[in-house]
Amino acid sequence: MLATNFDRSRSLDVGLDPMTNYLLRSLPAEEWQYWQPGLESMELRRGMILCKSGSQLSHLYFPTTVTVSLTQLTDNGTSTEFAVVGNDGAVSVALFLGSQTTPSQAIVQTPGHGFRIPANLVLDRFARCDDVKHLMLRYTQAMLTQLAQTVVCNRHHSIDRQLCRWLLMRLDRMPGNEVPITQQLIADLLGVRRESVTEAVQFLQRAGWIVSARGRTTVIDRRGLETHACECYAVLRRETDRLLPSASQPGNDPESPDSP
Repeated sequence: MLATNFDRSRSLDVGLDPMTNYLLRSLPAEEWQYWQPGLESMELRRGMILCKSGSQLSHLYFPTTVTVSLTQLTDNGTSTEFAVVGNDGAVSVALFLGSQTTPSQAIVQTPGHGFRIPANLVLDRFARCDDVKHLMLRYTQAMLTQLAQTVVCNRHHSIDRQLCRWLLMRLDRMPGNEVPITQQLIADLLGVRRESVTEAVQFLQRAGWIVSARGRTTVIDRRGLETHACECYAVLRRETDRLLPSASQPGNDPESPDSP
């Protein structure tokens, strides 16, 4: 569902406020005269494909209350997640690297809201405004770091530690402490067996860090997950905080009293 005429004064849901997204919130004030006319509010449903492999990138998407998985497809139809985008960023950074297509796929995993804007408008502002260019390139660097660290994590660390990183990265990029994704889907995104994820979930539940039931995982002790997570999560947090100050801080919902 698209609401083409955005009016911030009528936005009662935090997801309908573009300032919930870090990149949009970080745009120079004078840039809004160029961005606002093309900005469209979207209701994003679970399973929506925002970017198809090999298709033309017509829009840039800015999540506010959803998370989007970036996955790489294989010839037999399976896929593995290599990065996640939420209210910290945008889909797809390939535009900033001079490409109009991408071999990966971007699919909405948790439903909610976001915004989109025509790619040609963003590229025009990218070319004309140095502040926009620097902001988007810093975000691209953060995404490349996430991709590299995810590869290392999936290759070298145990499933329970991977799951801690995976859950924490969701919490950093969406409001609340609940991740509405089934264990089967988590297994598919991590590229592991469902049984391995079930064992990891049971371990984290016994530790008192999470509660998982009916396709939803609720984090009740974030510090516990941070303590048990592999070093990959800390590396990603440090690099994101260096490149995009405040974007990955817990409670980065603008309505939260703990927000920076």
